[in-house]
Amino acid sequence: MKKIFFLLIAFIIYSSSLLAQYITVAQYVEDHKDMAVREMIRMGVPAAITLAQGILETENGNSDLVKKSNNHFGIKCKSSWTGGGVSHDDDALGECFRVYKDADESYRDHSNFLRGSERYAPLFKLDPRDYKAWAYGLRKAGYATNPRYPDILIKNIEDNNLQQYTLLAAGEVPMFDSKKYSDDKEDPILKEMPESGAADGENVSENPSAKSNLIINGSKALSVAKGTSLLAVATQNNIKLAKLLEINDLDKDGLLEKNQFIFLERKQKEGSQDYYISHPDETLYDIAQKNGLLLQSLYDFNNLSAADNIYPGTKVLLRPALEKSSVNDSTAGNYNVRIHEVQPKEGLYTISKKYGVSVAHLREWNRLQNDQLKVGQQLIISK
Repeated sequence: MKKIFFLLIAFIIYSSSLLAQYITVAQYVEDHKDMAVREMIRMGVPAAITLAQGILETENGNSDLVKKSNNHFGIKCKSSWTGGGVSHDDDALGECFRVYKDADESYRDHSNFLRGSERYAPLFKLDPRDYKAWAYGLRKAGYATNPRYPDILIKNIEDNNLQQYTLLAAGEVPMFDSKKYSDDKEDPILKEMPESGAADGENVSENPSAKSNLIINGSKALSVAKGTSLLAVATQNNIKLAKLLEINDLDKDGLLEKNQFIFLERKQKEGSQDYYISHPDETLYDIAQKNGLLLQSLYDFNNLSAADNIYPGTKVLLRPALEKSSVNDSTAGNYNVRIHEVQPKEGLYTISKKYGVSVAHLREWNRLQNDQLKVGQQLIISK
């Protein structure tokens, strides 16, 4: 009798343990709703759709796949995926699915996956509040093979009042132009172009929607559209996000605020031309990106800092000085000399500090009668 009693107690404890481990739909929504709202604001995928997909793909967070991979949306590995993978039976046996460190990373990658692929671009033309159009649009784009996929998403949304989370973020959704997106191709082809300075770079930037691979001043780059996620660029090009930010002189992740070049490898210390004439609304950062030049080099060449503004028509140096093999001046003799062109607000003392020479030498080499300089004046700064 005692034995039966203890077995009954053990069964009750075991059953309670299993029940405690099971996640309900309400619990799943409560745990992940903030992520869905954040991603809607960041990338435009309706929160209700994201949550409905998560509920379906993970069986409310109880599926074997999500437990061993934190993969909430059934996104499979591709050759462009640089993270871990796990084997799981789906449409075929032993398919590779992406592995994430946590749910937050999975939700972020889900948004990037939809947002960065041309096949899903038509969805972003839809009203984010129209969850039915989004559900059928996902099926049409090939997100899932189950013909009932849209109906299941719609039922999840309506049964669990998920639309409230979409409405919560609807006023903050960024507007996207679907023409600006490129598919997440597995084998991107690098289109090499002649090395160029500002002129060629400007021609390319007039068509920023073409997210093509370029060579600018000897470094690989992409012409990327406004609104693109830097994490998506890093993921699609097999580069760690931290490295991509460092290469492009950026200090934080996010969506690009303008059409611009994003480099996939380190930029050069000097430009391919001597100088660049600034355009309206351009910053020193814009000029550095256009010319494939380290931002710090641009600061150094022009004796400027991040706090300085430039005006349209300013001549911005892309090299420290113009090299000349000879100068028609008896002071130059037969030696190579370096020439500096005087910029606005520059004086002899500033130039001497920039190049590590004395004011006395500058006066001597250039036969200066006084310290008055003119903008555009050419000075010998070394022999």
